[in-house]
Amino acid sequence: MSNRPNGTLYIGVTTNLANRVRAHQDGRGSSFTSRYKLYRLVYVEGHGDILTAIQRETSLKRWPRAWKVRLIVAGNPEWDDLSVGLL
Repeated sequence: MSNRPNGTLYIGVTTNLANRVRAHQDGRGSSFTSRYKLYRLVYVEGHGDILTAIQRETSLKRWPRAWKVRLIVAGNPEWDDLSVGLL
């Protein structure tokens, strides 16, 4: 989640993406996303099981910011809100 291109980033994991995004956008997702108004879904990965997803989340959170930005730009160069077709 982000608030704008090259803005603040939030990385999380969920088993129900649509509900989690909706919760963030409604201000119910987390205090961090509410505080920084992170309502734009800019990147998403799917995984076969929750343990793999949690491992990936932990790994991404340890990455330098520049790596995270490059990952987002590679799949979403305009930082479009990917939740538009999801919700």
